[in-house]
Amino acid sequence: MISFLGNYLNNNVVAAIVALFPASTTGGVFTVQYIAYVLLAAICVGILTWWYGAKSAQAGVVFGLLGFVVAIVTAFVTGITGVLTQTGSLSQMVGILPNFWPFIANWSTLVLLGYWVIPAAAVGWYLGSSRPSATI
Repeated sequence: MISFLGNYLNNNVVAAIVALFPASTTGGVFTVQYIAYVLLAAICVGILTWWYGAKSAQAGVVFGLLGFVVAIVTAFVTGITGVLTQTGSLSQMVGILPNFWPFIANWSTLVLLGYWVIPAAAVGWYLGSSRPSATI
C-alpha cells in the first residue's frame, strides 16, 4: 500500500509541483521540469522508504522494486481501462495491448526504476547502518 501511495504521490503531487516550473522552450529530454521531477520523486521515495522502515539496503531494494512494479502495473491498468471507458469496445482495448511493450522498452522506464530503487536502497542502507550494534 505504501508503494501504491508513492506512485500516486509521484504521478499527481510531484507532477503538480513540477508543473509550476517554467516550461523549456528549447525542447529536448533533459529539461528543468524533467530533472526536477526525477529529483522530487526520488526524495518522495526516500521519505516513503523511511516511513516503511527498511532496515537494510536489501529491504530498501525490495521496497523500491515493489514500487517500480506497482508503477508499471498501474500504468498498464490505467491504459487499458482508459481505452475501454473512452471507446466502450473490448476489441479496441485488446488492440492497444501490443503498444505496451514499446512503453516498457523506453529509456524512461529505466529512469523510473532508478528513482524507485536507488533512493530506497540508500535510505535502507542508512537506516540499517545507523542502528547500534549489539554487544555482549
